[in-house]
Amino acid sequence: MSQELLIEAEKKMEASRAVFGQELTTFHTGRANPALIAHIKVDYMGMPQQLSHMASITVSGPDMLIIQPWVPGSLPAIEKAILKANVGLTPSNDGAIVRLKIPPLSAERREELIKLVRRREEDTKIAIRNVRRDVADKLKQMEKDKEISQDECRMTLSKLQQLTDGVTAMVEQEREKKEAELREV
Repeated sequence: MSQELLIEAEKKMEASRAVFGQELTTFHTGRANPALIAHIKVDYMGMPQQLSHMASITVSGPDMLIIQPWVPGSLPAIEKAILKANVGLTPSNDGAIVRLKIPPLSAERREELIKLVRRREEDTKIAIRNVRRDVADKLKQMEKDKEISQDECRMTLSKLQQLTDGVTAMVEQEREKKEAELREV
């Protein structure tokens, strides 16, 4: 029973870490990256769709994204959605494709983004610690109800702490990597 709780905790912690990693890809680092805009919702023919589901997004050089819609008539809707998303990019429509020039980041903007990355990291760590707390409470209740022995409870709590430390370390590594990217000029 305690092993199942550990497996459940690992899945939840890993899910939190994965969400954090996905969030990091949406941060503008001054380089072209399709993940910057792939999540934008485009309202086309009355149905909101992700941009990545209605166009190919490719990188053309270190500071240029090319959006080629699969339905040419959707260009105005794509342009409007990018402007509405307020991602700091201005689309340029040439009739067949949309070009997005990625502007270089100012020093202030880099610092703002670093603070935001750190805030997201802390939110992720809190989520991981909440998972640990919930599982630890369940283990202590199981010990109190005599479902598991005191030794098994302590051993499982120790493994839970090791798991928490490992996942937290991975989150910190991802944050450090993103910070290094943001500091790069």
